Amino acid sequence: MSRAALIIIDMQRGMLEAGPRNNPQAEQAIAMTLAAWREARAPIVHVRHISRTPGSPFWPGQQGVEFQEALRPLDSEHVVEKNVPDAFINSGLERWLRVRGIEAVAIVGVSTNNSVEATARTAGNLGFQTFVAADATFAFAKADYNGVMRSAEEVHAMALANLQGEYATVTTTQALRDAL
Repeated sequence: MSRAALIIIDMQRGMLEAGPRNNPQAEQAIAMTLAAWREARAPIVHVRHISRTPGSPFWPGQQGVEFQEALRPLDSEHVVEKNVPDAFINSGLERWLRVRGIEAVAIVGVSTNNSVEATARTAGNLGFQTFVAADATFAFAKADYNGVMRSAEEVHAMALANLQGEYATVTTTQALRDAL
């Protein structure tokens, strides 16, 4: 893995009460990976979702929009705000990465089937070597198109399957840390 930026997606307080999910250890895996990136002085990007829907926990000024305390960015770390699932859309993220010569991204955060998948697809399509850590992402239970309720683990697994090989390499945080 060439010099990779760690991209932490939507690890905000509002995600703490968003419903049944998988990977209850994801925050711990993200925190360990963040600590490793900080120790290596490698580039870090924190992505924050700012909702356009009044009343959303992610509406500006709500507590839910704030970063989770254990994953709060340092002043030296880049913060990107987004209004749609894809962190590359209207955010300047691609330019920030390219100006720094970054050719690889390691993605962690939430939710696997939404913002993580959207961001990883774009990263891959833009030519970045893209890694998604399965143990540092999570999803929520959701009904499929046919109305069949799918568990958070099923939603997570399908999102990772959508990414693997075509847009990204699905991996673990241990492998990401080992590659630093």
